Amino acid sequence: MLPIDGRPRIVDAGDVPGEPADGAGNSASTTAAVTAILERGAVPVCIGGDDSVPIPILRAYAGRAPLTVVQVDAHLDFRDEVHGVGEGYSSPMRRASEMDHVTRIVQVGLRGVGSARPADVEDARAAGNLLVTAGVVREHGIGRVLDQLPADASVFVSFDCDGLDPSVFPAVSAHAPGGLGYPEAFALLGGIGPRLAGAVITEYVPALDESGISALVAVRLLIGLIAGLEKASA
Repeated sequence: MLPIDGRPRIVDAGDVPGEPADGAGNSASTTAAVTAILERGAVPVCIGGDDSVPIPILRAYAGRAPLTVVQVDAHLDFRDEVHGVGEGYSSPMRRASEMDHVTRIVQVGLRGVGSARPADVEDARAAGNLLVTAGVVREHGIGRVLDQLPADASVFVSFDCDGLDPSVFPAVSAHAPGGLGYPEAFALLGGIGPRLAGAVITEYVPALDESGISALVAVRLLIGLIAGLEKASA
C-alpha cells in the first residue's frame, strides 16, 4: 500500500486469508482488507487471483470519490453470469458497472471473444463503457487512452495479464495474440500518476512461467505504476 501524504513508500500488507470452498467468505474478507487500507489513507495495489478478485476490491470504495475504472484485458468481462456464477470469470466489469461509485469504465486491449456474446458488447456500450481494442492502441497510441481520463479523475486499474501480448507475458491461461506491448502497458500505467486510487493485477499463472519473464514484466509494470505517484509527490 502506498501512503499518499508525502513521498510514497511501499508497505507489504500481506495476504488475505481464504478458503477454496468459501467464495462468499473470501470476497467479504477481501473487501474488509482493502477497506482497512483505504481508511489509513493509502492506495491499495493488490496482486494475484482471478476475475473474481476485482469485484470485492472495488466494493471497498463505496462511499468514497467516484471511480473511473481502467481495465486492461484481452476480454470484455461483461457477462452477467457464467454457469450460474455472477462474480467470477467474465463478470467483473459487469459487476463494476452496477456500483454507484463507479462512474466510468475504460476497457483497453480488447481483442479476444472469450465468453462474450453480442448482447454483452451492446450492454457494455449502453452502460457508457469506452471499448478500446488493442488495434486502436497500436494505431493511435496510449496517449489517446490517457486523454480520456480527466485530470481530476480518481482512477482504479484492473490489470488482467492476458491484456498483454503472449510474447510479452506468456504465463496466462487464455492466450490471445495481438495484445498490448510492454512499452504501451508501461506508458499507460505510468501515465495515470496522481490520479491512481488503487490497482489490482490478476490472472498471472506461476506454473506457466517457466523462464520467469512474466513475473519480471509484472514487477516492472508495478514499478511504472508507483513511479507515477513518486513524480506527483516530488
